[in-house]
Amino acid sequence: MSIKASLGLVFAKIICKKIAKWSSNPIETQQQVFNHLIATAKNTAFGNDHHFSAIKTYEDFKAQVPVKDYEDIKTYIERIKKGEENVLWPGLPNYFSKTSGTTSGAKYIPNTKESLNYQVEAARNAILCYINETKKTDFINGKMIFLQGSPELDNSLKVPVGRLSGIVAHHVPKYLQKNRLPSYQTNCIDDWETKIDAIIEETLPEKMTLISGIPPWVQMYFDRILEKTGKKNIQEVFPNFSLFIYGGVNFEPYRAKFEQTIGKKIDSIETYPASEGFIAFQDTQTQPGLLLNINAGIFFEFIPADEYFNDQPTRISLKDVELNKNYALILNTNAGLWGYSIGDTVKFVSLNPYRIVVSGRIKHFTSAFGEHVIGEEVDFAIEQACKVINVDVNEFHVAPQVTPVSGGMAYHEWFIEFSGEPTKIAEFAEELDKQLQNKNSYYKDLRKGEMLDCIKITPIRLGGFNDYMKAEGKLGGQNKLPRLANDRKIAENLITFAK
Repeated sequence: MSIKASLGLVFAKIICKKIAKWSSNPIETQQQVFNHLIATAKNTAFGNDHHFSAIKTYEDFKAQVPVKDYEDIKTYIERIKKGEENVLWPGLPNYFSKTSGTTSGAKYIPNTKESLNYQVEAARNAILCYINETKKTDFINGKMIFLQGSPELDNSLKVPVGRLSGIVAHHVPKYLQKNRLPSYQTNCIDDWETKIDAIIEETLPEKMTLISGIPPWVQMYFDRILEKTGKKNIQEVFPNFSLFIYGGVNFEPYRAKFEQTIGKKIDSIETYPASEGFIAFQDTQTQPGLLLNINAGIFFEFIPADEYFNDQPTRISLKDVELNKNYALILNTNAGLWGYSIGDTVKFVSLNPYRIVVSGRIKHFTSAFGEHVIGEEVDFAIEQACKVINVDVNEFHVAPQVTPVSGGMAYHEWFIEFSGEPTKIAEFAEELDKQLQNKNSYYKDLRKGEMLDCIKITPIRLGGFNDYMKAEGKLGGQNKLPRLANDRKIAENLITFAK
């Protein structure tokens, strides 16, 4: 074992003891975070507007600070963009993370020195938990690929602007820089396809041991490598590749194709980073869910997902959450976000410690007929159907078809890109339908009551989803295709890419 690997084991043990300490005292830890956030921001513009100096308890806070989305804080953001200090958090943020909004256009999410430190620390902690539990350290001595956004920054505003993954690249610890790929110059390439080709040129000769990125873009990287080299699988190209780190989407629908492409099963670590904060990370290989990052400058709130659009929804802190219930996630952070609805829904799979799974998006669902099908349910349905029918799926999108052109009953239309020539499509559709009924009782009632027809599948040609994203100017980086929609805006454009 190398000196670097030995030191990694020692460091991992130390850090994991610290994680165990705060994760085993969750309510006290969150109260300390809450007190610090309120005290630090009480003299900001937002703090004055919402009477932070009078806030003593969480109940006080809820009375003063309503739940907000980006539109509700946009006026504060605009003030910061002009260079005004002490608006949402003391001073100016170090950066704005620019994200794509659905109704708001581009969103500028503040990142402060405090919040960025926790972004880097949480990613590190996920790896250290893996090392401490498995004692596997061989990957430390190899090269590590991080497929991410460009680190180039836009300095036209008073605060530099970039993509979160590109911003974080400026703060990677020095001890990781030597083994890190691709190079800064390659990471700065804007065009995703050109960038992938450049990454392949840089990484093919290297001893790659760890790869990190959003699963569909890593799959694209793998496919390009096999096309270029003529090899059967990635194991032949990178025999020492042993660890995959991912986030952004549910990996399970991709896993079978992924492992087939690699040529073996591989350990993985799931993370839940967001521009708004690093929310959770996988701390164990033996239990489901991600450890909620409760000691990282974020005070968490939750709204039952089925109440989210009510006039007076229930709003609770960590101590009142329940197992296996979908909650909309609300954040208060050391970057100056207050009562901020991130748009994700989560479900607790453990309360000791608090572990979550991401179950979907508040605005990404299909409920044209009152069924309210969410991301967790379609992911489950397609994962199970793939196992039963023995097919592999690259990507998919679900939309309602309320008024079929040919008449007849309405149905859910699934746009699916299969990894090979699709066979047994009708059988696969029936299995999908069965699995979705097993997961969603409302959908089952609509099917049994003959209010909805069986799922219909529209096969998308190989590479069609990438071509769609390219046409939309969203190929690569941190862009993700919504798997669910309650209308047919995406569906109508996807038809162009059908087989």
